[in-house]
Amino acid sequence: MPRIAANGIEIWFERAGAGPPLLFISGTGGDLRNKPNVFDGPLPKAFEVLAYDQRGLGRTEKPDIPYAMAVYADDAAALMATQGWDEALVIGVSFGGMVAQELALRHPGRVRKLVLACTSPGGAGGASFPFHEIEHLKGEARARRLIPISDVRRDEAWAKAHPEEYARFVELGSADPFADEPGHAMGAHRQLVARAAHDAWERLPQIACPVLIAAGRHDGIALPATQERMASRIPGARLQFFEGGHLFMIQDRTAVPAMAAFLLS
Repeated sequence: MPRIAANGIEIWFERAGAGPPLLFISGTGGDLRNKPNVFDGPLPKAFEVLAYDQRGLGRTEKPDIPYAMAVYADDAAALMATQGWDEALVIGVSFGGMVAQELALRHPGRVRKLVLACTSPGGAGGASFPFHEIEHLKGEARARRLIPISDVRRDEAWAKAHPEEYARFVELGSADPFADEPGHAMGAHRQLVARAAHDAWERLPQIACPVLIAAGRHDGIALPATQERMASRIPGARLQFFEGGHLFMIQDRTAVPAMAAFLLS
């Protein structure tokens, strides 16, 4: 699908599937050109899925101006409006979960039900791992730094015991096929700056829609203790842990079906 004007920028989006409308908000560095993505999983079989590249990323416009979490949320709301969606079910993953918190707070009428996956509220509730502090790491150095953080079970001893699997994770984590595109580094940097400033903690009690907090038991990026604090802060929120780390949605095959069941209930 082509880009569409929303909230002052051109946003690249894709829409597929059948069922209730579901807005999927991706994480740090999300780019729909990277496969597999949400459209390759089970969600389009149960929902009409709308996903997009966030500002500064992928094929969406990359204005060289400061970004803020509130602006990301307004982007999402504006994109929904272009599709004629007054409201939708929402899944926000990692950074996308931070955007989804802001969306539910700034545009409460647009969010029918909300899944916050492997994310954090910021502030006194706790932040996710500070990616902005390792922004200087590229390629293999970045991958090696993140492997034991993404899943705390994959420590140095695990790497020595599983050399082939570790090498594969390094190869996958090092890939950045669009690194040389104009604006790529700038847009990624501006996302990290906005991410570092995320703080919805004091406002979380204002979220009025049903919420599922989905998390990985072994996540070193969005810590389990942070998920528990976030669940205690959002009225009526349900917390469910899955077997895996930050990528539990891939690691635990029960995760996405459980999220879908919550949204459809």
